[in-house]
Amino acid sequence: MMQMYFYFSDKVVLLFDFWNVRTPAGMVLSVLVVLLLAMLYEAIKISKTKLLRQTILAIPTTLSQESLREPETGSVNSNLGQQNTTSKRWFLYHISQSLLHVAQVVIGYLVMLVVMSYNTWIFLGVIVGSALGYYLAYPVFTAR
Repeated sequence: MMQMYFYFSDKVVLLFDFWNVRTPAGMVLSVLVVLLLAMLYEAIKISKTKLLRQTILAIPTTLSQESLREPETGSVNSNLGQQNTTSKRWFLYHISQSLLHVAQVVIGYLVMLVVMSYNTWIFLGVIVGSALGYYLAYPVFTAR
């Protein structure tokens, strides 16, 4: 039966049956993988924020949702061309945001399930990975 409290051990099964840790070296490797997974989660979270900021700056403030969906029939060709480019750019930003969101949710749930193994070493790997990921990703993704 699985323990429902935090414990120190070098034996644990993580996420799948084939990820069965039985040795101290295996635990060190598993903690490193979990640490990198938590760092990746933080990097995706910060990059989503940067992409959202780029999206907001790239879309003209005069455009409304209706003008992005349906171009006006009586508009000038140059205005229509600009509107089509803006619509395409908005669509690409939206697709990128959606894909990053899916990746963030999947990785977030994986990290949560790893923590639910209640192994203290794994938990510390997640905490350190999250802190390192934020510390390293924030300056990289927020630099202009």
